[in-house]
Amino acid sequence: MLSIDGASLEGGGQIVRAAVALSALTGTPIRIERVRAGREQPGLRPQHVAAVRAVGAACSAEVIGCLPGSQEFSFSPGHVKPHEIALDIGTAGSIPLVIQAWLPLALKSGGSATLRGGTEVEKSPTIDYMAHVLVPFLEMHGARISLDIARRGYFPKGGGKVRVMVEPSVLQPLSPECLRPEGGRGGCSCSAGLPPHVAERQARAAARLLMRRTGLDFSIPTDTRQGPGTGSSCTVWMGWMGGTGLGRRGYPAEKVGEDAAHALIRELEGGGLVDSFMADQLLVYLGMAGGAYTSHACTPHARTMCWLLGQFGIHIRVTMEEVTRFERAACA
Repeated sequence: MLSIDGASLEGGGQIVRAAVALSALTGTPIRIERVRAGREQPGLRPQHVAAVRAVGAACSAEVIGCLPGSQEFSFSPGHVKPHEIALDIGTAGSIPLVIQAWLPLALKSGGSATLRGGTEVEKSPTIDYMAHVLVPFLEMHGARISLDIARRGYFPKGGGKVRVMVEPSVLQPLSPECLRPEGGRGGCSCSAGLPPHVAERQARAAARLLMRRTGLDFSIPTDTRQGPGTGSSCTVWMGWMGGTGLGRRGYPAEKVGEDAAHALIRELEGGGLVDSFMADQLLVYLGMAGGAYTSHACTPHARTMCWLLGQFGIHIRVTMEEVTRFERAACA
């Protein structure tokens, strides 16, 4: 059984999510110790438990000790197989982060997941980022994924609902020359339980700033719904780069839109094929399919993922020059 120190490097929930996915993909039993040991609330949180459960359901894993607050647990995978799962994370735990753990297995075997929780959560990709940046990139490399946002959920109540359906797919090697088709820019300004003008103001502010800084027109439609709670978000993208802004009580809607635009502009100015957040999210797929891609930085999350992949015998070569290149190293 492979022992993994959950406090290594960045030391967060990313190690938990990626480790169980890699365990299932490689057939390697693991034990994770010191889970999130350096965090203010160490141990597993509900969204981490949900991610482990989702991966475990896809491969009939034997899981011991995976409970909220646990600082160690073991995960022994079975065979990855076609599956259908339904999970309620509880409160506003991040649905995109649970999908992040589960999706590599679903691509291997085919499967569907209905998840309830938060769709736009702090320190997590928004569901719109996943739907309009990550998923299309994987589809360009052979993935077959359908994602439906049935209901949006914001902090603290959550209550969002997302259904993802995946067909068995063979990913082609990731390509650093994979340019998005012409017109690959846009956005989505969303809200739940708020007047429609909130999302409209977010969209206008983001589009104005992006026009001023890039000289390009961005179409940013709005998505306003009712839900169990209130909240708003704005996500914008261009090519394989994205930026997000999250609303909060007392924070002007225009600032939310500008936050999203500024985040995208920073990534565009940095260079490379993908943004710095997607650079670490793609590392599992790079390990699966091979190939290479570039970004403008190797973040702490990316360094952590490279270390973790190495624990499973999958080695990533990182070359830092004008841009940072990530490439799966050949087996020795």
